Amino acid sequence: MSDAQTVDTKDIDMVVFGLGNPGERYRQNRHNVGFMAVDALARQSGSKWSTHLRSRICRIEIGGHRVLLAKSLTYMNHSGEAVYALTSALNRSTKDLLVVYDDLDLPLGRIRIRQRGSSGGHRGLESILNIFKTDEIMRLRMGIGEERMPDDKIDYVLSDFPPEKQAELDGMIIKAGDAVKSIQINGASKSMTLFNA
Repeated sequence: MSDAQTVDTKDIDMVVFGLGNPGERYRQNRHNVGFMAVDALARQSGSKWSTHLRSRICRIEIGGHRVLLAKSLTYMNHSGEAVYALTSALNRSTKDLLVVYDDLDLPLGRIRIRQRGSSGGHRGLESILNIFKTDEIMRLRMGIGEERMPDDKIDYVLSDFPPEKQAELDGMIIKAGDAVKSIQINGASKSMTLFNA
């Protein structure tokens, strides 16, 4: 049952979809920084989350733009199903979508905005690209890589950030939120020059 009546989904300008795994056991995992970023934006706006279709959703305003934050209720590898269900229901195209997710190839604390490209091996993004049959989907990558990472990357991404990395994580979440706001206000190209340094 949906409680989406508590969130106004009319006239949405953009859907910002954070990727992660639902459930308490995954909440602080490295793989869930996409969830953490949209959670922070929701907290800043004082907005509440509701459930709609296969996602948690929350409406905020950024510079006069109507933005719907979303988090998948499917697991990471099936993110595309949730993104497709939501954007279809809202009658939004991939041009109105920004996907926020973790990236092993970027060091912790760094972010990158891209307007298109491959999944880079990220199963959540791969699911989205496959279901929409395009690589022209804007994304915000959040670095979780470190100099010394274990060979088993699955265990690594599904492990929590250690306490000594909390300050770097917090800084990156703030930076990601600022990048989302900049994309709304300044557009993708200018935001790339500001945040991809």
